[in-house]
Amino acid sequence: MPSGVLAATAAVAVLALTATACGPEEDNAGGTTPSAPAGQADGKITIPDDLKDRLKEHGIDPDRWRDGEWKNWDKDKWLREAQDFVNPIIDGLWDPDRMREADQPPENPVDNDISGDDGVTDPTPAPVQAAEVATPYHDNAPEAGKLLFDGPKGPMVCSATVVKDPANPGKSNMVWTAGHCVHAGKAGGWYRNIVFVPSYNNDNLSPTELETTPKEKVAPYGLWWGRWAQTSDQWIAQGAATGGQGAPYDFAVLHVTPEKGSTGKSLEETVGSALAVDFDAPAVPQIADMTATGYPAAPPFDGQKLLRCKDRPGRLSVRQDEPTMYRIGCTMTGGSSGGGWVATGSDGRPALVSNTSIGPVSAGWLAGPRLGKEAEGIYRAVSEKYAGQ
Repeated sequence: MPSGVLAATAAVAVLALTATACGPEEDNAGGTTPSAPAGQADGKITIPDDLKDRLKEHGIDPDRWRDGEWKNWDKDKWLREAQDFVNPIIDGLWDPDRMREADQPPENPVDNDISGDDGVTDPTPAPVQAAEVATPYHDNAPEAGKLLFDGPKGPMVCSATVVKDPANPGKSNMVWTAGHCVHAGKAGGWYRNIVFVPSYNNDNLSPTELETTPKEKVAPYGLWWGRWAQTSDQWIAQGAATGGQGAPYDFAVLHVTPEKGSTGKSLEETVGSALAVDFDAPAVPQIADMTATGYPAAPPFDGQKLLRCKDRPGRLSVRQDEPTMYRIGCTMTGGSSGGGWVATGSDGRPALVSNTSIGPVSAGWLAGPRLGKEAEGIYRAVSEKYAGQ
C-alpha cells in the first residue's frame, strides 16, 4: 500500500493512512515546483476539451498546465473536490528511470494502539512474512500492478488491481486502489499524472538490471492513464496522513486509457484477467483466509518486486461509529497501499473484498476497509459513466 492515507466515496479520482502505500505528502501552502521530471521535455501533453473546460473553471490556463503548471501545488491550484479530477496524458513522462525511482508512498502510519479497547477489535495478529510472487508475475497475479502518480514531493507509488466492469463484460478498463493513492484527503486534493502499470517488472529484474531495461520490458502491458477516478466523500472530508482518519472508507476506482491511444483492446483483454468485486463478503468468522498483494516500497523493500501475504483475517475497529475493518498479519510496507485483498466471495469464487489501507510503522500487520454500499456506489458510478465505451 502507499505510505499515506486512505480514501473514501466521492466522484472523481486519484492517495493512504499510516498507510502502507504511497509516498510522503505535505501540506504545502506555498506551493512547490519540482524539477522537470524525466521524459517531460519530449513528452506530449494531450488535454481533451472537457478537461480544458474544467481547468478554466478554476482559473487555470490549459496552456500553462501543458507547460508545467501541473507541478504547482499551491493550495489554490490543488483541485480537491470530487468533480475536479483532471489527469491529462503526458506521453513519455513515466520513463523506466522515473518509474523505478518513484519509491515514496503516501504517508499515513498508524500507531500499534490505534484500535483502542472499544469496538470490535480482535487481538493483534502475528506478523506474516511477505512472500515474493513467482515470476513472471503475469502468470500468477495478472490483475495486479503498480500505481504511479505525482504529489508535492515528487513521484509516488501505490498498488492496484484490475477489476471487472458490469457495464462492459470481458472488456473492463477499471482499476481498484486505495483512496489515499489518488486523493490527499482533507489537507489536499487529487494527485496528478496517475498511471497504472500492470505486471510492473514482470520478470523480477534486479535494480541494476532495471537501469538498462527498456520501457517495453519494465511495463510489458503498457501504461494506462487514469481517465476518471472516484473515492469516497468520507475520505475527501476526513482522510489524514496519520491516526487512521477516513481509513474505513479508503478505497477508490479508476477508469483508465492506454498512454499510446486505443489499441482496440481493453485493459482486461490486454492482461487477460479481471477480478470480480464482492460487496457482500462473508463475516470474518466465515473467512478462512485473505491474500493481500502489492509492491511495497518503504524499507526494507524497494518497490521493484510484487509480494503477497496470506492470513486468516481478524477485525479492527478504528472508531466505534465507523465500519469495522479487516486486519491480517503482513510485513509489507508503504507502496503496497491500494493492493487488492482476495478471498472466496459470496458466490464461492475468488473476488476482491478489500484493499490495503493502513498499518503500523513497525509493519507487522495491514488493515483494509470492508466494502459496503459506499464502495459499491463508487464502483457502479464509474462503470455507468463509461457504459458501452
